[in-house]
Amino acid sequence: MDYYAHETAIVDEGCTIGKGTKIWHFSHVMSNCTLGENCNIGQNVVVSPDVILGNNVKVQNNVSLYTGVICEDDVFLGPSMVFTNVNNPRSGVNRRGQYSKTTVKKGASIGANATIVCGHDIGEYAFVGAGSVVTKHIPPYALVVGNPARQIGWMSEYGHRLEFNENGLATCPESNQEYTLENNNVTKIK
Repeated sequence: MDYYAHETAIVDEGCTIGKGTKIWHFSHVMSNCTLGENCNIGQNVVVSPDVILGNNVKVQNNVSLYTGVICEDDVFLGPSMVFTNVNNPRSGVNRRGQYSKTTVKKGASIGANATIVCGHDIGEYAFVGAGSVVTKHIPPYALVVGNPARQIGWMSEYGHRLEFNENGLATCPESNQEYTLENNNVTKIK
């Protein structure tokens, strides 16, 4: 094995797990999941069948990733956040064939106790604040908070709030990367 699984973790058959990935205490990775290289699956995490995680995905303790979820590279999922996979669940109605897909794009972060209602994608490097409830698509670099989640600003790839000047330019204080805001879209200047 090129990955580590704690003795209390369960990894079902048919999973593909990348080199350097760590799966911690009491977590369950269910059948046919794909976990990339250097992922960290925290304590008491459920990864349902067919979930796909890219490389370097950090999943904190008590997270539930349900069928239909795809996380690209470098995604951060905060403690106790959750994805849903059915919009109208009922105990007496089987909707297993009706799971909605949700994609979390490269570099996005989702804060502790946030809920992502299925079928709503999270854009590249977006930042979902702790406790937020996402009920619509989130654009790249957006900072959203609240219930329902509302956009209150923009974030850099290093996780700093961007302050745009009158010309629509901003600089990340940590990386010195420059960004432009035009037509309500943020783009990193190469």
